Amino acid sequence: MKNDKGNNFLIIKYVMVLIFSILILVSFIFLIASKYIEYKEKKDYEFLADYIGNNEEQGVFTDSSQAKAQDKSEKILKLEELNNQYKDVVAWLEIPGTNINYPVVQSNDNIYYLDHTYKKTYSTRGSIFLDKDVSFEKTSDNFLIYGHRSKSGAMFEGLLKYENEGFYQEHKIINFSTLKEDTEYEILAVFRSKVYNKSDTNVFKYYFFVNAENENEYNDFVSNSKKASLYDTGVNASYGEQLLTLSTCAYHTEDGRFVIVAKKIKY
Repeated sequence: MKNDKGNNFLIIKYVMVLIFSILILVSFIFLIASKYIEYKEKKDYEFLADYIGNNEEQGVFTDSSQAKAQDKSEKILKLEELNNQYKDVVAWLEIPGTNINYPVVQSNDNIYYLDHTYKKTYSTRGSIFLDKDVSFEKTSDNFLIYGHRSKSGAMFEGLLKYENEGFYQEHKIINFSTLKEDTEYEILAVFRSKVYNKSDTNVFKYYFFVNAENENEYNDFVSNSKKASLYDTGVNASYGEQLLTLSTCAYHTEDGRFVIVAKKIKY
């Protein structure tokens, strides 16, 4: 009887060791697969950024030899090529001094691109995407853009550099290109916020502002942004000036957000 108990114990022990080893192996495989996917995504975005940024005439996404007779920049022509293949790609965002140099997508909800790339493949890092209510046709007052943060430095991780006023002083400009125009925006506010409960009142719910119903609503958004700002940029905006808002997660509080608001530069 004692031998039987001993043998049973050894069998259970070996089974437990085997199960534990399998779990470790599976976890390792998932980790390697995740890192490989992350690497492939990184290379893909680097290729796109290099292509969009270089002045080459050769099309990549279509056999396009669109003449420069059109009054469009090389960047817009290439963005159009990308949009021809991936219809949800509607803009390009670049912030010098950071790794942010990405296509901007838009769908009919604010959920899908939380975990999908511009190619519509699954990704825990998601995409940089415009709020569903933003319109280029009617030209919304505020181009509201969301993105995850990643420990690898991808997506909107670089926004957090703006917590440092010194970094802001050296990098005040954001480049934003649509299918219509290449534009530059100057930052007017940098602040921490959160997603509030529906019942919360007298709080600044910046994420609801896309189209101003009137001048007061526009001015309130700008004023509240500047009041919340971590430092004074000395930049303001007047009713009618195009705004750009970038939003990502922050961990200073539950459901925290880190936000940058900028206005279009007129030349």
